[in-house]
Amino acid sequence: MASTAAPTISPELRSLLRRLKLGRSLDTLPERLSLARQNTLGHAEFLELVLADEVDRRDRTSAGLRARAAHLDPSMVLDAWDDTAEVTFDKALWAELCTLRFLEAANNVLALGPVGVGKTFMATALGHIAVRRRASVHFERADQLLRRLKASRLDASHDAEVRKLIRVDLLVIDDFALTAMDQAETADVYEVVVERHRRAATLITSNRDPIEWLAVMADQLLAQSAIDRLTSAAYELVIEGESYRRRQKPRTPGGGNPDAPEPARRPRRPGGGS
Repeated sequence: MASTAAPTISPELRSLLRRLKLGRSLDTLPERLSLARQNTLGHAEFLELVLADEVDRRDRTSAGLRARAAHLDPSMVLDAWDDTAEVTFDKALWAELCTLRFLEAANNVLALGPVGVGKTFMATALGHIAVRRRASVHFERADQLLRRLKASRLDASHDAEVRKLIRVDLLVIDDFALTAMDQAETADVYEVVVERHRRAATLITSNRDPIEWLAVMADQLLAQSAIDRLTSAAYELVIEGESYRRRQKPRTPGGGNPDAPEPARRPRRPGGGS
């Protein structure tokens, strides 16, 4: 059987594609030309195929840039979730959250559970879905966000920083109420929550139940008001089970069972060496 020569792309066509900012389509164009020849595609069909490749590439590139701007971990996407993880949660609720109807309705999500069960992973995965649907997203750990807002008071940028948090379509606050908040931090939480209430979606992960948040916030009145608004418009995704982070530990290629128990360690003597 005679071999079919690979299609060649002329220098003139390469130049034209680059002038139209379609240079990246050259990566797949020879393959698409071969496919068109084999399937006797018409001109319109071939053009649609090439342009669909370019739209898909631009969508992926754009989503990647927006995910980085949102501070989303690129490894924590829905397809990377390990379904064999020994954690339990309401699967029907999770499926509903993945539709992002909560985002359209400006409802909140509280991802609650002990350390390491995958709360951050699931919150980040929802952020990636939102980014791919061209929603604006901002992800930040609670302690870092509050420190940043406190520092912004020193250079008079506090109001601008708060407005950015209020405007974003999906605000993801990780590890909320993990540490105590002073008066200024409590006031910042109150302002952001009140301004976003019923206007935009907020997703919070926490190791504590909402009823415990009061104890770590300085101003009880502001805290009660903020917590009431957050919880009254929120879905609660409770995640329980073994640590999901164990499955993310680095292992040697082809070896090691992440679920295998760690070898017993020889106890140290008090005051002794290793």
